[in-house]
This record gives sequence, C-alpha cells and structure tokens, in this order.
Amino acid sequence: MTVARSLLLFVVAALAEIGGAWLVWQGVREQRGLPWVGAGFIALGLYGLVATFQPDADFGRILAAYGGVFVAGSLVWGMVVDKFRPDRWDLIGAAICLLGVLVIMYAPRG
Repeated sequence: MTVARSLLLFVVAALAEIGGAWLVWQGVREQRGLPWVGAGFIALGLYGLVATFQPDADFGRILAAYGGVFVAGSLVWGMVVDKFRPDRWDLIGAAICLLGVLVIMYAPRG
C-alpha cells in the first residue's frame, strides 16, 4: 500500500505543479491576467505541500524521483490540454524517466 500511496502522491503533485505552471503561462504569455497567475502560484504552493506527504523521509530522493514523474506528466498534460503530439523520442525519454522513478524510489535497499 505504501508504493500505491507514494505513486498517487506523485500524480497529485504533478497535477498541482504542471497545472500551476500552465496557469502562470496562461496568465503571462497568453495575457489572461493576474487571476490566472495567482491561481498558478497557489497550485505551485500546493505541489510543495503534497510532496511532504511522501512516506520516504529523504527530500533529495523524493525530488529526484519526482523529476521523472514531472517529465512524463508534462507530456501527458500537453497532449490532453494543448493537443501536443509527442514523437517517439519524447515517449522513449518519458519511459526512461519513469523507469528512473521506479529505481530511485522503490529499489530494495538494505
């Protein structure tokens, strides 16, 4: 159950961080205004909070592993929200990143 909880927290963190960054992007680059930027700042803050609930106590490990989730999640966000079409290299790179998440977070240690 700990691995499932950890993976769920990574997904929630990715939604908050990627969504927050997208909101800031929309507010500034697409000139939608300060409410969008403010909502993005709040979402980015929630990302930081969600990461603290990971069961592992090592900040560096969690942040390093999360990087792989962020990479894959960003491509998914782009596909769903912005109709981005990743090429095979994007997909291969994301798969490598997700493999890195599994190794960093869930490899047996002893």
